[in-house]
Amino acid sequence: MEWTIHGRRAIYESPWISLDLVDVELPDGQRFEQHVVRMARPVAGAVVVDDQHRALLMWRHRHVTDTWGWEIPTGRIDEGESPEEAARREVEEETGWRPGSLQLIVASQPSNGSINTEHYLYRADGAQHIGPPTDITEAERIEWIPLSEIRSRIAKGEIVSGPTLIALLHVLSEATA
Repeated sequence: MEWTIHGRRAIYESPWISLDLVDVELPDGQRFEQHVVRMARPVAGAVVVDDQHRALLMWRHRHVTDTWGWEIPTGRIDEGESPEEAARREVEEETGWRPGSLQLIVASQPSNGSINTEHYLYRADGAQHIGPPTDITEAERIEWIPLSEIRSRIAKGEIVSGPTLIALLHVLSEATA
């Protein structure tokens, strides 16, 4: 069943994000205003796995939730850039590693009931160290974490980022398939 949209009122707009109040009507006739977040650009990221069955992860702080956790490199797709190019650039900038060939895992919409963002997630097998990260604001530290530890780190709450969970769980499911 499709909802009917009667109108939209912008509350806030910037080059990065907008917040709207959308006047919606449900199929049963209920009508209300719903907050909708619209991101200006989609996001791309990659999980890099080496030949020792380890994933390249970044330990970072997220001020919005005031939490620390392990994440894959991700970021906005720049104007004129493909999702694959963005994923490759983000890995290099944030980790100092140049990923091998990238394969698309999934294009996901992690919270499509209230946010329009799309995340393109890739897997890379192998990477070459090219130097220190050029974006030094992203991670406290960068490590190769054994895939065998991923489930326990998720259980401990050390991995909570949606894109990271999707990418790592995909890699783990391939290993058991």
